[in-house]
Amino acid sequence: MCKKSNSLIGKIEKPEETNITKKPRIFHMEKEKLDFLLTRRSIRKFQDKEVSLDLLKKAVDIARYAPSAHNNQPWEFIIVTNREKLEALSEMYIWAKPLKAAKACIAIVTDPKLSPRTHLIDGANATMYVWLALHAMGLGGVWINALENKEMKKALKIPDDKNLLAILAIGWPAERPKPRPRKSL
Repeated sequence: MCKKSNSLIGKIEKPEETNITKKPRIFHMEKEKLDFLLTRRSIRKFQDKEVSLDLLKKAVDIARYAPSAHNNQPWEFIIVTNREKLEALSEMYIWAKPLKAAKACIAIVTDPKLSPRTHLIDGANATMYVWLALHAMGLGGVWINALENKEMKKALKIPDDKNLLAILAIGWPAERPKPRPRKSL
């Protein structure tokens, strides 16, 4: 209930600065986190420097925390570091060329039996978590749409009842792409 007070009518006082009007101390931390998200780029050129298996496993470990419908987690990850396999995959699809110079890749596989309606969305969430984890560790990557690529699926020995959603080509960045234009809100 709000009461009208005649004593306050006509008096407008400047509000005191409160935590709401002051920039909170954590503002800089929040800005850093938002900048982190805004600085992720698709990296297609990589340095000739190996990526440790420990870093790749750490990225996959982080991806396990991606959200999924009913927490079904309908994903699997395949880490590839074999040079011949990376080069072979790079030749199987016109947009897979970054795999040729990549030091590794992670394939994201989804299981429609675990999440019939949402496995692709859940897998996309897991893919983004891998990608952001790589970015957080200073690594670069590019998402290669491998959905419905039977040749890549066969090369990675993925069973017919599962989907190859994406492959992330991974390495230490040898480029710093500028931000691409975005549609206005």
